[in-house]
Amino acid sequence: MTGRYPTDTGVFLNDVHLAPDRNSLGERFQAAGYDTGYIGKWHLDGQGCRLAYTPPERRQGFSRWAAMECTHDYNNSAYYAGNDGSTRLIWPGYDAIAQTREMQRWLSERDPATPFCYFLSWGPPHEPYDNAPTEFAAQFSASAIALRPNVPSSFADEARASLAGYYAHMAALDTCVADLLRTLDQLGLADNTIVVFTSDHGDMHRSQGNLWKQQPWDESILVPFLLRYPAGLGRIPRTIPMRLSTPDILPTLLGLAGLALPPSIPGRDLSPILRQERAPEDDAALIMCVSPFANWDRSVGGREFRGLRTGHYTYVRDLAGPWLLYDNSADPYQLDNVVNQPAYVALQAELERQLSAKLAAVGDQFQPGDWYINRWGYQVDASGAMPYTYAC
Repeated sequence: MTGRYPTDTGVFLNDVHLAPDRNSLGERFQAAGYDTGYIGKWHLDGQGCRLAYTPPERRQGFSRWAAMECTHDYNNSAYYAGNDGSTRLIWPGYDAIAQTREMQRWLSERDPATPFCYFLSWGPPHEPYDNAPTEFAAQFSASAIALRPNVPSSFADEARASLAGYYAHMAALDTCVADLLRTLDQLGLADNTIVVFTSDHGDMHRSQGNLWKQQPWDESILVPFLLRYPAGLGRIPRTIPMRLSTPDILPTLLGLAGLALPPSIPGRDLSPILRQERAPEDDAALIMCVSPFANWDRSVGGREFRGLRTGHYTYVRDLAGPWLLYDNSADPYQLDNVVNQPAYVALQAELERQLSAKLAAVGDQFQPGDWYINRWGYQVDASGAMPYTYAC
C-alpha cells in the first residue's frame, strides 16, 4: 500500500520530554513479547541538550538501543549504544548508511524464535541539505530541477539548490531501503515482516515563498506512507484512496499484528481496510499548529491554526477565523485561496462543521499557543521554541 497522507504539521514543540506512560509503540510490542529496538534520531527526551544520554527508563519500551536525541551532523553523527551512558560513539561515515548496517546486523543476529519490532529513524532528508554522500549529490544538478509553480521566481535559485541536496539525501535512503529489504529476503523474513516507510513532515522548499515545516500547505503536510506485508496483505501493490493520519499508524500496526488496542490509544485501526474486509473511509485528516516556533515563528508569518485535509479540499482557520480554502483537485499547487468567496460558502460551512466536530472529539479548545505553553509549564525562547544546546 502506498500513498501520501496529511499529518499534523510537526509536534506541539520540539525538544520536550514525552512522558513514559503514553502507551507508545515500543511499549505495546514489548508487552506482547517482541524484541524491541531503536536506531537513529530519538528527539523525544527533551533534557535541554540534544547530545544527552537517554537512560533505559526513558526509551518508551525499546530494549535494544543505538540512538541519539537529535543531531543533523550526518557525517559526524554521535550516538549511544545499549546502556553505556559514559561513551558517546560516532557513526562511521554518513549516518543513515551506518545505521542501516547496524539494523542489518540486528536482523542477522536476533533470536529467530522471538518476534521483533525494530525502529530505524534516519535524520535525512532534512536540512542541512548539502552534506549527502558525494556519489548521491552528483546525481542531481540544481540547474536541471523543475520547480513547483508555487515557488516565487525570486526564490528559484535557492529552491533549486536546496532541492538538489534534498533529493541527494533521498537517493541515499532509497539504497538503504533496498539494502534492508534484501537482508529480509536473505534471512527468509520478507513475507512475514511488516515494513513501514514514512516520515513526520514534509518541507516547503520555498513553495508559497516559505521554508521548512509546521505549515498547512501540502508540501509540509503530505508525507509518504508505504506498507509491505506480503503474508498478510498479498504481493500485488495497491494504492488506497483515503486519508491516513499519524495517530492511525499504531492502532493499524497493532491490528495487523493481531494485538489488542488499549482504549487510551487515539487513532483508527485501519487493518480491516488494508485486508480489504472493509471499504476505505472518506474521512478528513486533522492538521494543526498548536504554537508556531523556530523556523516558522511569528516573525515569518507563523501562526496557530487548525484545519482539515480531505481528498479534494484543504480548509484552515487561524485564531482570527477562516484563513485558507483550496480546491486541491482543480488547484493542486494551492495558488488560489477561495476562502469566504460566495461560490464556496456552503462548502466552507460544511468543512467548518467537520473541523469543529474533530476538535470537539479530541478536546481541543483552539486556544492561543501561549495558553498551552503555560498550561504545561514550558519555558520557551523568543522564537517560541524550547531552548536547547549541543554542549553536554
